[in-house]
Amino acid sequence: MTERSTEKVSTGQEQKGGVIWFTDEACQDVGLSGGKGASLARMTAEGLPVPPGFVVPSYVLEESLDAERMLELAAAQSAEGLQELVTRCQPPTDEITAAYENLAEAGDAKVAVRSSAVAEDSEAASYAGQQETFLFVEGAEGVCRRVVDCWASFFSERALFYRSEKGSLEDLRMAVVVQRMVDPEKSGVLFTVDPVRRRRDRMVVEAGRGVGEQIVSGEVTPDHYSLDRKGKLKRHKIVDDRVLTDEELSKLGELGRRLEDRHGVAQDIEWAIVGEEIFLLQSRPVTTM
Repeated sequence: MTERSTEKVSTGQEQKGGVIWFTDEACQDVGLSGGKGASLARMTAEGLPVPPGFVVPSYVLEESLDAERMLELAAAQSAEGLQELVTRCQPPTDEITAAYENLAEAGDAKVAVRSSAVAEDSEAASYAGQQETFLFVEGAEGVCRRVVDCWASFFSERALFYRSEKGSLEDLRMAVVVQRMVDPEKSGVLFTVDPVRRRRDRMVVEAGRGVGEQIVSGEVTPDHYSLDRKGKLKRHKIVDDRVLTDEELSKLGELGRRLEDRHGVAQDIEWAIVGEEIFLLQSRPVTTM
């Protein structure tokens, strides 16, 4: 029997503060950390290889702005009005600065700043690509600025339209993930099923060199590998020089099986490789099977 993850949804009133670390149990609460942040916190708690980081919780945005005015503008789907309102707000600068400096002391000062909506990465809708991600951000001032930019992206025309179709325009809960930046040699995505051919006996890996955001956004054409459930290569389509070895594919397959077994549903996983180490950057349910 597989073990399904339990996802609490909270209003955030029990947990106050401008940041929550991945290692804090409260960070696993989707209501506080959004889909992406909660997933990273759960994987961290499970001992999986996740770069360290923290979350600016969802209630911070609501408390930083006039929520009543935001609801009025959201109902009117006024992206311009909402974004203007957001860009004038002030994030919890002191707490973000202290947390960023803690990360910087532990290693490279560059971080990824990533949007994490509360309704994001559920089994009903992935919300992938609806909000912004900023890579290789350096300096506390830059991090605070990108937190606001992530908030603003929650109210873009595209994001508002998607939420009107898949979610709720009244949902103003938006967390932001700040995570130590991995500068990968190889990166990509792993599906623990084949979502195109709808085969549950296959896993699919797409891989390229450098940062995986180019693959996720469709900027580059990746290598394509099809694996059986044991992680053995069955077929592949190589663009140029083959990116992944059989050993790397086997390790990715093992991590994918662990996540699927743990959460009881097929997973869409973003990963990166530095040297011989594989890092997991995101895991969300596959919504197309």
